[in-house]
Parts: sequence; structure tokens; C-alpha cells
Amino acid sequence: MNLSPTRPGWLEAVLADFDSFLQDHASCEKKAAGMALKMASHYPDKPVLLNAMAELAVEEMSHYREVIRLLTRRGVAPAPDTRDAYITAMNRLVRHGQEFYLLDRLLIAAIVEQRGCERFGMLAEALPEGAEKRFFKALTESEKRHGELFVRLAEQHCGQAGIAPRILALAAAEANIVAALPLLPRLH
Repeated sequence: MNLSPTRPGWLEAVLADFDSFLQDHASCEKKAAGMALKMASHYPDKPVLLNAMAELAVEEMSHYREVIRLLTRRGVAPAPDTRDAYITAMNRLVRHGQEFYLLDRLLIAAIVEQRGCERFGMLAEALPEGAEKRFFKALTESEKRHGELFVRLAEQHCGQAGIAPRILALAAAEANIVAALPLLPRLH
């Protein structure tokens, strides 16, 4: 899946206020775990999906724990969760109807993870050698695996026929969403 590249200026905004970025990142990891659990609760009749989402929730909470540790080491308290305009806009793309809902949720999750992969990779490259750089390199790989997982789950549960055109349409919509958002020290 090819997404539009992140606009110039995003990385500079993050590095200029890294503590705020980490606060947002902690919130994103917590919300990702919640999304996985919510999806598991909606599809208890799909054991492959259920098990994958249980594993994903545990991994996302592990990432949350690591970001909280990073914040604590820096002497920064986590911030309250705020509404994520990117995720809100992406979720508006979910079509209603049983035949579309799961497919769109899975493909949107794949795109969100791919965007995270790109941005964590950019951040890992920019950070000096050390624990934070290693952490964001590991997150880059994790986000890549998560994106691939969501596409595989879509193929297994929704059939491959409609995936390619739908992911292209969602990626185009995501490009417009990203282009309209301000450059802030946030993951999305």
C-alpha cells in the first residue's frame, strides 16, 4: 500500500515539542489497544480475528507502558486524551452495511498503521543514537506488521475481490485528510 508522503514540517514540529508528541503518542497507543478490544468484542464469532485483536491489544498496551516510562524518565506527565481529528476523519470513511463495515474498519486500521510506520521511521532516523532511537525503530517495524495483519484479516474475512480498489480509494481519501490537518507535534 502506498500512502502519500508526510508533508515537510511534520518532523520539525515533533522535534520542536517532543514531550507533547510523546503525550499524544501515549494516548494513541492506549486508544489503539481499546480499538483492538472493541473489534474483538464485535466479532467473537471470528476466532482468527478475535485472537489477532487480543494479541494486538496486549502489544499496544506494552507500547503504551513504554511511552509512559519514557515520559516519566523525562519528568513529563501524560496528558488527558483528546479527540484525534485524523482518526475521526478516517472513521467517517467507514461504509455502513454488514458487507462493508468490517472490510472498511480493517483497511482503515491498515492505513493508520502504515502512516504510523512511516512517521515512526522518520522520527527514528532523526533521533540521536540511544534508547529512544531504538524504541522508535522497533515501533516502525511493529506498525508495519500491524498494517500487514489488518490487510491479511481483511483478505481472510472479506475476500480479496474488493480489497485493492477499496484500499486505493481509502488511501486517496487519507491523503486529503493528512493534507488538511495542521502540522502539530502529534502522531496523526
